[in-house]
Amino acid sequence: MSERKQVAVAAAVIFRDGAHGRAGEREFLLGQRAPGTFYPGYWEFPGGKVEKDEAPVDALKRELDEELGIRVEHCTPWITLAHEYEHAHVRLHFFRVERWSGRVHDHVHSALAWQTADALTVSPMLPANGPVMKSLRLPSRMAVTHAFQIGAAAQLDALRQACRRGRLMLQIREPVLDAAALDFAREAIRIARDHGCPAVLNGPVEVAQALGADGVHLKAAQLAGLTARPDFEWVGASCHSVDELAQATRLGLDYAVAGSVLPTATHPGGDTLGWDGFAALVAGSPLPVFAIGGLDDSHLAQAQTCGAHGIAAIRGAWVL
Repeated sequence: MSERKQVAVAAAVIFRDGAHGRAGEREFLLGQRAPGTFYPGYWEFPGGKVEKDEAPVDALKRELDEELGIRVEHCTPWITLAHEYEHAHVRLHFFRVERWSGRVHDHVHSALAWQTADALTVSPMLPANGPVMKSLRLPSRMAVTHAFQIGAAAQLDALRQACRRGRLMLQIREPVLDAAALDFAREAIRIARDHGCPAVLNGPVEVAQALGADGVHLKAAQLAGLTARPDFEWVGASCHSVDELAQATRLGLDYAVAGSVLPTATHPGGDTLGWDGFAALVAGSPLPVFAIGGLDDSHLAQAQTCGAHGIAAIRGAWVL
C-alpha cells in the first residue's frame, strides 16, 4: 500500500458583518463540494491547497480570490488541524477572515450557505471540518472571577453587567471552595446561564459536577495527572508549555488558556511571554487558545493577530 501524500490546506472562516445566530454567534460561509471531487455533496470551509514554498496565509488569499472572487483585507491565524483521509494526510491551517471586500461569486462549489455554529442547517460536514463547529461556539472573551478579593455581591453585579455587554465564557476561580464560595458559584452559574453564557469551574471535577457547571477548567497539575477527558460539555486547561498543550490535545479538551502575556497587578515582576512568546507557543495548536495575563478587551485584536482565539481576564474583565 502506498504512503498517503502530505497535503497542506488553508481554510477560511469567513464572517459577515451584522449577521448573528440565536446565541450571538456571527454567521460564516460554507461551500458544498461539487460532483467529481472527493466527498461530493459534503460541506466545507472555503480554501484550498498550499503550494510549494507558499505561506498558508498567501494561499488563503489566493484561493478566496480564485474560488469566491473576494479580497481578504484582514485575517488572523486560528487553529491547525490534521486529518487522515483515504487519499492523503491533510493539515488544515484555519484563519478567521474578519474583513473582506468584493461580491461573493462562487466558482467551485455546488452551493454556498451562511451558517452559525449553534444552528447548522446544512449537512453533512466534511470530516476534517466537523470539529471546528464546537470551537466556533466558544465566545472570544473569558471572564475569570475573583470574588474572594472584591466580595461576592460586587462580583455577581459585575458578572451581570459583563453578560449584558456581550456573550462570554465564565471561569469561576476562587482559591477556597467553602460553603460561601459554593453558594457564590451556584448563583454565578445561574446568572451566566440566564444570559446564554457557558460557566466552568476552576477546581475539582466532582465539585464542578455537583454545582451543575457547564464544564471544568483544569489547572496544569490536574491536566498532567489525567488519562481521560472529564465528562462535561466544556473542558479546558491552563497551559504554559508546548507539552501541556499537547496533553490537552491528547485528552480532547475544548480550549486552553496560556500566559502570562503581560505583567499583572498580582505578579508585577513575574515572568511574561510577551506577544511574540505567546504566538510561538500557540502556533500550530489544534485547540483554541485564550491569552491571559494583564489583558482587557482592548487587547483582543492583538491577541487574535498572534493566534489566540480570544482573551481571558480577571480584573480586566469587570467594570466595578
